[in-house]
Amino acid sequence: MNQNKTPICAALEELESNRIIPFDVPGHKRGKGSSNLREFLGKKCLSIDVNSMKPLDNLCHPVSVIKEAEELAAAAFGAAKAFIMVGGTTSAVQAMIFYAVKRGEKIILPRNVHRSVLNSLVLCGAIPVYIECKSSERLGIAMGSSLAAVERAIRENPDAKAVVVNNPTYYGICSDVAGIAKLAHEHGMILLADEAHGTHFYFSNTHESLPRAAISAGADMAAVSMHKSGGSLTQSSFLLCGENINSNYMRQIINLTQTTSASYLLMSSLDISRSNLALNGKKIFADVLSLTNYAREEINKMGGYYAFSDELIDNDTVFNFDKTKLAVNTLRIGLAGIEVYDILRDEYDIQIEFGDIGNILAYVSIGDNFKNIEMLISALAEVKRRFSRSEMDIMKQEYISPIVRTAPQEAFYSPHKSLPLAQSVGKICAEFVMCYPPGIPIIAPGEEITKDIVNYISYAKEKGCSLTGPEDMSIENINVLE
Repeated sequence: MNQNKTPICAALEELESNRIIPFDVPGHKRGKGSSNLREFLGKKCLSIDVNSMKPLDNLCHPVSVIKEAEELAAAAFGAAKAFIMVGGTTSAVQAMIFYAVKRGEKIILPRNVHRSVLNSLVLCGAIPVYIECKSSERLGIAMGSSLAAVERAIRENPDAKAVVVNNPTYYGICSDVAGIAKLAHEHGMILLADEAHGTHFYFSNTHESLPRAAISAGADMAAVSMHKSGGSLTQSSFLLCGENINSNYMRQIINLTQTTSASYLLMSSLDISRSNLALNGKKIFADVLSLTNYAREEINKMGGYYAFSDELIDNDTVFNFDKTKLAVNTLRIGLAGIEVYDILRDEYDIQIEFGDIGNILAYVSIGDNFKNIEMLISALAEVKRRFSRSEMDIMKQEYISPIVRTAPQEAFYSPHKSLPLAQSVGKICAEFVMCYPPGIPIIAPGEEITKDIVNYISYAKEKGCSLTGPEDMSIENINVLE
């Protein structure tokens, strides 16, 4: 297919040139209703913030330009079908889960999934079966899903309907997707990939430079955050499907939760970004890889910091590593990751993606350049010189294996009460608590609250992590089952 084409953008440009008089929504009428909004966002932006109409197609039931744009995306990503998603990758993850499992059915997954996966289980009532997960003592983070652990979970739960895999994790760790896909299919299950941080895998020069994309490795569905590493606008994503997925039924599933007023700003940004990656992606991500490899080498020369990479590969819990992820462990300079995050922003005007207890992540992608990488490296050297201290009193454990007592949906909707955090040990949690980003729950509904979890939450609060999820936004109290 001609990847130069951007059918949604072409239709918007034609609409603009026709100078149609709008008696439809949105009410700002191409920006005429608010001069302040027009000045802030620009005339061009507001002129294409329009509603679905015949020349522009309809995302809920595409038959023309949106349909063509989705076909172009499917071809670019090597999928049988691609769906434009304007509710972020969260909506794509929800659609995958809702397609795969119903109330009371089992789904096999790693516990270090994004909150959107577990939120989906609260909504649909499926039962999670967690894959045994190892964590790195040095880094304090969860590793990937080993084939042996996945096979054990499948054999112990032959009635499960699907398996979920992260490809990659926020930190760049990849499991053996092809091996897991083979296992799942041999046992009549489908494989779902949360590929929020793996858009670029579809546009690498060789499989040796970047890990393999989930769809090409045999996954049945993949949720892809085009806005993260692919260059489209925030909240725009694709849901990719393989040959065995009923795409017409999937469209029905998507329409259960996706807006009927899809943003043409988001859709056109997907159109343009897809074309750019299809035509130039290999060079773009080769350049990104060069930047991160250089930064990693320079940061590790400083000492104290540990910018980890493919040396973690053990062909088991770490099958591959995404070297575009510039993740740096900070514990040996005596600073929590969130402290380095704050210092970089407050002292050096550098905004990185996140800092957690032991690590930071600088997200390097399509819009970065060598000058900015050098500024980050210099700032990290200065942070070490000015702020480093003894490693003592730094909590190292970031991933805590859950003790599951009941299903997420049952726990979330059951009668509950609020207790002070310190008094909640031994109780069953009725809500989520997580640091965001990365958005991996520390505790989820239906899990037992342990002393380690309470200590982790308290420590994360003390260090300034952004904690989200509970009803009590001060995180002084937590909801537990009565």
